[in-house]
Order: sequence, then C-alpha cells, then structure tokens
Amino acid sequence: MTHSDSNHVKELLPEQREGLLQTLKARFEKNMNRHQGLDWASIQAKLEAHTEKLWSLHEMEKTGGEPDVVDYDDKTGEYIFYDCSAESPKGRRSVCYDREALESRKEHKPQNNAIEMAAAMGIELLTEEQYRELQKLGNFDLKSSSWVKTPDNIRKLGGAIFCDRRYDTVFMYHNGAESYYAARGFRGSLRV
Repeated sequence: MTHSDSNHVKELLPEQREGLLQTLKARFEKNMNRHQGLDWASIQAKLEAHTEKLWSLHEMEKTGGEPDVVDYDDKTGEYIFYDCSAESPKGRRSVCYDREALESRKEHKPQNNAIEMAAAMGIELLTEEQYRELQKLGNFDLKSSSWVKTPDNIRKLGGAIFCDRRYDTVFMYHNGAESYYAARGFRGSLRV
C-alpha cells in the first residue's frame, strides 16, 4: 500500500474520505459549466477505485486549491481535475519554482518550491495551455498569480514562467526561477 517514492501510506481515514467526496460532489454540482455532460456517480466510482488519487485531491483541498473536474479524456478514460480556487491556492504561496532555484538563493530562502510540492502531492503543475483552458471556465487569479510548468529552454537560462488574469486578459510572464511572492502559488492537475 505504500508508494515507492515515500515510506508513509497515502491513505485517508474513512471520515476524511467521506468528507472530501461530499465537498467534491457539492463543488461539482455547483459548477456544472466546468464539466457539462459528465456525471458525478461515474467520477465517484473512479475515485473510490483509486484511493491514492483521493489522497492527492485531499492535499489539493487542504492547501486551498478547491479541485474540480474540468475534462474527461476519451483516449485514457480519465477524469481531469484542476485547482479551481478563485485565487492561487493560499497554502502554496511564497514558493520559488524548483529545488535548483531554492538552492541558488543565498539568503531569504522560501520554505519550499512549486515543483517538489506538486510532486509530493501527486499532482502536476498546470502548463500555460492548461492554465488558459482553465481561464475559459471562469475568472481566476485576478489578484494573485500562479507558476506554470516552464519549458526546459527557459528554465536552463534561469527563468520560470507564471500566469495571471488582469484587464480581462490572461497573461504569461517570466521571473527568475528563484523568486517568490506572497501572491504567487501554483495550480495543479490530477488525472483519475
């Protein structure tokens, strides 16, 4: 029951699982525009069959991500969850981009970095393309911003990219990967 990348079991207690499923169901029903044509019963059955995914959704929820279903992949038969909180998840802010960036800072190091936090949660950072898809479902990050998966060529040169929404437009921009801000976190995706 353990994951090869950790020695602790990524399992929720029955009452945590029940509470999370109720929260996810309520959010699903309240935001039908995000997942037209999908039904909750099928999603819940899939989640109950993959309890390690429930653990990841619990981590997304716990850090303020408000995960919700945004798509279904016909090829793989997987439901796709994104963090749908109005602003970048509060429990994941003030982080630089990755471990290398964290180690490059001489002083005032942030507590963590986006890439390792996401990996520990069992999720992936949204790509710029996924971020733009999310923004078609509502208005997100009007006051905050979110790191997104940075292409290797940019990262090799020391940069990382982030996105936000201002002036009713989605912007992609850059920073040094070692930078971090109180209003910048990251959004993730999870396939179930």
